[in-house]
This record gives sequence, structure tokens and C-alpha cells, in this order.
Amino acid sequence: GKHVEILDAKTKDKLCFLDKVEPNATIGEIKSMFHKSHPQWYPARQSIRLDPKGKSLKDEDVLQHLPVGTTATFYFRDLGAQISWVTVFLTEYTGPLVIYLMFYFRVPFIYSPKYDFTTSKHWVVHLACMCHSFHYVKRLLETLFVHRFSHGTMPLRNIFKNCTYYWGFAAWMAYYINHPLYTPPIYGEQQIRIALIIFLFCQIGNFSIHIALRNLRPPGSKTRKIPYPTKNPFTWIFLLVSCPNYTYELGSWLGFTLMTQCLPVAFFTLVGFIQMTVWAKGKHRSYLKEFRDYPPLRSPILPFIL
Repeated sequence: GKHVEILDAKTKDKLCFLDKVEPNATIGEIKSMFHKSHPQWYPARQSIRLDPKGKSLKDEDVLQHLPVGTTATFYFRDLGAQISWVTVFLTEYTGPLVIYLMFYFRVPFIYSPKYDFTTSKHWVVHLACMCHSFHYVKRLLETLFVHRFSHGTMPLRNIFKNCTYYWGFAAWMAYYINHPLYTPPIYGEQQIRIALIIFLFCQIGNFSIHIALRNLRPPGSKTRKIPYPTKNPFTWIFLLVSCPNYTYELGSWLGFTLMTQCLPVAFFTLVGFIQMTVWAKGKHRSYLKEFRDYPPLRSPILPFIL
């Protein structure tokens, strides 16, 4: 067997010496052994690398296939407290659902006391609540039953940042939409009807893309493939766009903005669009890098534009 020593990447202190490790041991198994001697650092927190400043090794990497001698020296860095993606999404998405409903039901201490637990006289306010709730319930169910996460965890500190974003915007939007002085859209019923059609169309589209992406990745595998249109017409946008899930998500929020004609909603849509464009461009770039035969017609998020 091989000898494995693990040093602190910053201080170069010797943290751990593993005797007679099987040559076919994986980095994941070495992390588990390291965890036994250092219980505070569970495997998801560990970054193991060959060079103090180098790239983290993958859990699947096998010891004998790495460029190491009879004594393998690895460098360890603590990634900080980790939290599972599922937990992150459930927290991110339950917040907006509950917060919005608190404003909708006008619980005390939000508006003046005479409005406590009263309901709006505008039917669009009730429709908007149904759409907002539907959107987040859909996201929660997709997180539990549809999404496959290639990375199991993320740093705990990210959850505070993400929750501030989603929860803060939900409160800001809900305050104005459910306000006793809220005024409905200028073109009335027609505007609301068109907005609802856009919203629902895009929600179905977004769900269709999530299902198509799930079916692309067999359970437990990390192999990546190019997504292509399926029999479902909502996926045909894959002919022109790399990340149609974001295209449909943007469409949903444009529909919600049109439905409520509310400035904070428009602002949330804009900020979301900017963030999704950053993600879509990154994904598009990685597709181009990974696949020589990537379809040349595709744009990251908006066909032919962006």
C-alpha cells in the first residue's frame, strides 16, 4: 500500500498520516479516513489538492492514477460549513411563499390596524397571490422530485445571501400588490388576461425544460450531454437557446409584471434577468468548450439577441 500524508495548504503543518492505503483508493475514501482522525472536517468541507494553490481533486479520482510517489502528499483546505443544495432551495423558496401570504392576508403590524385581515376588492390581487404561490410551490416540488444536483453541497454563508434576495423581494412586491391603496392595471381585464396566459405558458415551458434536462442525466451519473428538443413542443426552443429554463422564467416574471403593473415586480424581473443572463452565458460557454459539435444557432438566453 501507499503512504498518504495530508498537510494544511496554508501553514504546511502535517495534519494526518495514513499508513498502507490501497492504491485503488479514491480521494473520497481518503477524505473519509481523514474525517475519522479530524471529526470537525466532514468530507463535504474538505478540499484536497496536489498543490497548495492548485485545483481541488474530485472524489472519484483514484490514488494510483495521480502523479504521486510511494508517499503521496496532499494539501487540505477547509471549505467552511456546508449545506445541501436541497436544504438551500427549500429555505429560499418557502420564505417567499409564506411572506407573500402574510401580506395577502394583511396580518397585523403591516398596514394600518383597520385593514387587519381584510381582503382586497380587486380580483387581480387574488389572482396575483395564486400565481405567486403556484410559482414557488412548483419550485419546491421540482427541488424535491425533479432536479438532480451534480454538486451535493454549497457553503452555508451563501444561504444568507440568497435568502435575503428572495425573501426581501417577496416582501417588497407583496407589500405593494396587497396594499389597500393598490390600483389595478390600466388596461384592466384584457391586460390581466393576456398577462395570465403569458405567465401560465411560461410556467409550463419552464417545467418542460426541467423535465427534459432531468431525462438527459441518468440517476447517479455525472456525464454531460447536449440538450436537444424532445416531442414536447415547449422544448423546441432548444433549437435557438442554450438555457430555455431561464428564458421561460423571465417570461413568467414579465407576465407577472404585466398582471400586477407594479414597479417592485418590474425591478425584481430586471434583477432576475441580469442574474440569469450571467448564468446562461456561463452555461453556454461551458457547452461550447465541452462539445465541438455544439449547435451554432443557439444563444444563451434570448434567441439571436443575448
